[in-house]
Formats: sequence, C-alpha cells, structure tokens
Amino acid sequence: MIQRTTFKLGLLGAAVLVAMGTAHAATMRWAGANDILTVDPHAQNHQTTHAFLQQVYESLVRYDDKYQIEPALATKWTQVSPTQVRFELRKGVKFHDGAPFTADDVVFSLTRAGTAPSNMMSAVQSVKEVKKVDEHTVDVFLKGPNPILLRELTEARIMNKAWAEKHNSVKSQDYAGKEENYASRNANGTGPFVMVGWQPDVKVTLKKNPNWWDKPKGNIDEVVFTPIKSAATRSAALISGQVDFVVDPPPQDLARMKANPDIKLIEGAENRTIYLGLDQFRDELPGAGTAGKNPLKDKRVRQALYQAIDSAGLHSRTMRNLSVPAGTMIAPMVHGWTKQLDERAAKYDVEAAKKLLADAGYPNGFSLKLDCPNDRYVNDEAICQAVTAMWTRIGVKTNLQTAPMAQFVTRVMNNDVSAYLFGWGVATFDALYSLDSLMSTKDGKTSAGVYNGGRFSDAKLDGMIQQIKVEMDAPKRDALINDALKLVKDEYYYLPLHHQIRPWAMRKNVDTPHRADDRPMPAWTTIK
Repeated sequence: MIQRTTFKLGLLGAAVLVAMGTAHAATMRWAGANDILTVDPHAQNHQTTHAFLQQVYESLVRYDDKYQIEPALATKWTQVSPTQVRFELRKGVKFHDGAPFTADDVVFSLTRAGTAPSNMMSAVQSVKEVKKVDEHTVDVFLKGPNPILLRELTEARIMNKAWAEKHNSVKSQDYAGKEENYASRNANGTGPFVMVGWQPDVKVTLKKNPNWWDKPKGNIDEVVFTPIKSAATRSAALISGQVDFVVDPPPQDLARMKANPDIKLIEGAENRTIYLGLDQFRDELPGAGTAGKNPLKDKRVRQALYQAIDSAGLHSRTMRNLSVPAGTMIAPMVHGWTKQLDERAAKYDVEAAKKLLADAGYPNGFSLKLDCPNDRYVNDEAICQAVTAMWTRIGVKTNLQTAPMAQFVTRVMNNDVSAYLFGWGVATFDALYSLDSLMSTKDGKTSAGVYNGGRFSDAKLDGMIQQIKVEMDAPKRDALINDALKLVKDEYYYLPLHHQIRPWAMRKNVDTPHRADDRPMPAWTTIK
C-alpha cells in the first residue's frame, strides 16, 4: 500500500482562510466508512474521492439537480462538426492560489486525464486532441462522433497547468503503481471549497472559497469529513451529535435512527450495481487445486456460481431490503436499462449448480479465494460472507479475504484477484460508461477495460462497444446497448447481485438533497 503523507496548507491557502474569517460559519461534520484515496483529480475513479474532489476541482460542464448538463467552467459550447466542439470559457475565474483560469489549463488538464497512468481516461475516451483558440476558447477534436461527450466531461476536472508544472505533477499519480506526487497530497482547484487539510484515515478539511465564481445554495463555510470504519461507532457519532451527517448509516441501525426525533433519514436509489467479478484470463487459477486449469474460464462454472447465490436471501436478510436484486450490470436510472435485462439470468438452484460443476469436470468442486472490501459498500463484508457460504455449499471451497478499499482496489487494478466483489456507479448515467470500463478487453493504454479485473475478452462485445461510442442514431444505439448487455448476461462474464439503495442519515437541522450518484453537495446544504 502506498504511504500517504498529510496534506499541508500552503501560504496562499492560509491567506485565503485569514481573509475569510470565521464569523457566522456553519460547519458540516460529515462521516463515512472509507477515506478518500488521493487528492490528484485524475488518479482514481473512486466515488468517495470524487465526492470531495468535485468540491475543490471543477469541470467544463456539470450536472444540475436533475442530472442535466449545465455550464460550469465553460459558458457555451458549439458543435462545429461531428468531431469538433468549441468551448467558450468562463472569464474572471481564479484558482485557489489566485492564478487566472485560461485555455492553457483546459488543454493541459484534458490531455493529462487522457494520458497514462491516469485512471480517468473514461472521461476523455473520445478526445483526440484539444487546441487553444484564444485565452478563453478551446476546440476539442474527437476520434469520432460522441453522443454523450458532455456527460463524460463532467468527470474531467481542470487543474492549473503552471501549478502542476511547478510541482512536478504534469503526469497523473500512478496509484496502482503505489506512486505519490505533489498533486496526490495537495490541491489547487477553482471550486466552491478549498482543501486545507488531509490526514489520511483521520480527517479531510475543506473551507469555503470566498472567490468562487458561482453562489452556494446553502450556508456551509467548512466541511470536516471523518472516516469511521466501525458501523457502531459511526452510528453512535451521529446519535450523540458528534457528527451532523453520515453518508452510509449501517442498515441494522436505521430503525433506531428513524425512531430518534433528533435524526432524519433520506433514502434513494443509487446508480450503482454491486457485482462479483471472476478471473477469466489466467490459464491456471492460483490455489484452486486444479493443476493447469482455470475453472472460471468455463461458462458452466460461472453459471454454477451464479445459480448458487440466493439473491432474494441477500436482499431480505443481508441487505435488510436496502437493495434491488439485479440481473444486469446497470441500475434502473441508467440509460440502456430495461426490465427484461434486469430479470435474473437463471433461478437460484443449488442442485442445478452442482450438476453444472460436475458437467464441467469439477464434481468435487475446487478452491477459490474471494476478495472483498470491508469499508466501501453497504454491508460489503457481510455480502461476501454470505456468498462464501453459498459457494462452499456447492463444493467451491471459498476463502474470504477482506481489506479496506484503499488496499483492495489496488489488487483489482493489478489483476491480483480470482473472484472479487465490486460496485460500479455510472457517472454519465449512460450504459457506455459501464460497458467501456468494465466489459471491454483491457488494453492497459486507454479507458477500455480499466476495471475489467477478470480480464475477460470478447471480440464481438468489443465491436459493439466501439459502435455504441460513435452511433448518433438513438434507436440504433439503444439496440446495440441492449445486445451488448445481453451478451454479458448470457455469458455470465459478471455475476450482478443488486443495485444499491443508499440511505443518508443526518441531524434534523441539516437540509441537503439526496443524490443518486452518492455525492453529497455541501454547497447545496444548509445547517439551521
């Protein structure tokens, strides 16, 4: 695991805070199970990290409260041709260190996001080149037409070029390679909050940016985030008033919280699907006891593992109904989802699963290691414990290994897993985001398959995904999406478990809107 260094406030940042003062400050004390992974805006596609970095760094465009695109650092965009879009940039914007925002920063940032070892290539996967027209205009040239370019660009955060050059951070941090750079510990954005402190696994501190070009909708002057891994301790902190807001209250404590007059809950579906990934690349599966073979390459084995999972039981007992059992790899609010796709691929049937294993040549099963995060998703470790028991029941002797997300995700990115639990939220609210990142053949150079931890490869599927990227005819594109998702389902390339429902818990004096992307918005929050 990389060694993370405490973020230190620079002199200019300190001057900003002095200028702000502390009068009438409303502090949002926020807690969650897992910490951010880095401060580099292009180093990790991780939701908790995004939730904080989008307060500090901004993109050319952003979502409004209905997830529709609206101007941010760009005020206008014009489709010059099917493969050229001109962006007019907002004037008068300054970075937190006082530097002016210009076209040079956009050219630098979009290029940086699309260059290895960036983990945010998906945000610029269709961008061929970015050219400066003048100080406040850029042209984005595309590899081909892109029907969801603006939605992808919401995740392409803009850095100050001169700052990155000065601090030897021209390239993104290589998180999977356990590398650090100045930008992984220090931040300089244009957003509504200035990051003034990060003590890994202790707290993150943000202060209101008094020079933000936009106006906040709430009254938050300071955000203090505390990662609290223990579910019981997290609940106790909220109930006792030590924190104001918990993004991931434990399901077992929700009834008690609902009965507490000082606490309120808001529940909503998240655009995240929880699933199991399987190594379908290595010729021999380490520790499986099947010399020279990888059972997971056989579709019958993958189907057996799927049919051994009691999804209804997971929903009612493990998740306490805070889930929607899934049959496909995208959630209902994501474009491309259909009710038919979301039906279970094959019914839960232990005996049928055993027969499939026997037919595949494993009548006595085999051994399998299941990797799982223990601080990221709702009941993640409990889900894996239940799956471990279910798979062992059909003869697949499953060894569960759990770890904090910061360690676990590195193993997935480095393909050091046999079976693993993961969750995928869809930043664009379009199926291509999942298809490209999770289901394309992993090439190690682009966004294709960047989180395809099992490294399966299907040329037919790759072809469909490439067509989806450039198809501008909506009905044709939707048909391609459906066919691609059906292929993944029919081949059991992944084993979807459920779409996550995420309740947020807060003190009764906190007013904030629930977000399907699971990203609280301090700038939209009021504490009375």
